[in-house]
Amino acid sequence: MARQLRIEYPGAFYHVTSHGNEQKEIFRSKKDREQFLHYLETAKERYGAVIHSYCLMNNHYHLLLETPTGNLSQVMRHINGAYTTYFNVKRKRFGHLFQGRYKAILVDADEYAKELSRYIHLNPVRAGIVIRPEEYEWSSYRNYIGNRTSTWLITDFILGYFDKHISYSRKKYKQFTEDGIGIEGISPLQATVASTLLGGAGFIKEITERYLEKKEKDRNIPAVRALNTGPVIDNILEVVNKAPFVDESIRKKAGIYLCHRYSGAKLKDIGRYFEMKDAAVSQASKRFAQQIEKDKSLKNALKRTEERLLVSYVET
Repeated sequence: MARQLRIEYPGAFYHVTSHGNEQKEIFRSKKDREQFLHYLETAKERYGAVIHSYCLMNNHYHLLLETPTGNLSQVMRHINGAYTTYFNVKRKRFGHLFQGRYKAILVDADEYAKELSRYIHLNPVRAGIVIRPEEYEWSSYRNYIGNRTSTWLITDFILGYFDKHISYSRKKYKQFTEDGIGIEGISPLQATVASTLLGGAGFIKEITERYLEKKEKDRNIPAVRALNTGPVIDNILEVVNKAPFVDESIRKKAGIYLCHRYSGAKLKDIGRYFEMKDAAVSQASKRFAQQIEKDKSLKNALKRTEERLLVSYVET
């Protein structure tokens, strides 16, 4: 299995997930969940982690966290390691509890924190466990709407995007989250680049230039190679033109979407290729992302095209 890329720096935001080994349950009781939350609290106390949102499902969890001192690996060793020890001792078992290493996506918080928080809090709704997110005890949603307090959980950062007054921001956040119920929208994580970064072209460019361009020793990590040698528009369109799309209008939409997502080019440069304005590129990409969520065959065709595209520049 290829090594995962870890980018750590002070103030970094991450969406972190970890699944049970062989998709088995990692939480079997109320006590298990309470103990895991205890380790989130001690991660703040010992290592300065800032936990913004969480959701504990049966066989996996989601976290949105910040590392003011740039120590994600240390934080996650504490959380997953301590919980694994607790789980194994309690049940007199040995071996791995989690499936490989945790997955951490570096996030442009200003652009994606709100969406990710909503995505995390709606996990139990999407899974059919509850009808409304406040019915689920094991997420941070109740804290966000003022129904519960936890001294170690930070809600002010995300709520601050909605209003400067806490009562109004909670109401607006609640409405924002409820607006996502029952809508066949896309996960914000689908915009992740090279399975590592979630943000706009400027964020991707900054992180690549600041943290990756000199990592010659890590070029065997696919994400590093992908981010350092991303495809130009011509390369993307060459792959798209060979893709099994049903008609030319779909092919054009796919080309715009993939150029917007992977090329790192400015909107005006992409627009020049397709003879459209900057704003139209962004809107067309968003509409196509929504379209593929409603069309399984189109989604599969796009997935195969993306795989060929990634192979074409990750392995060069």
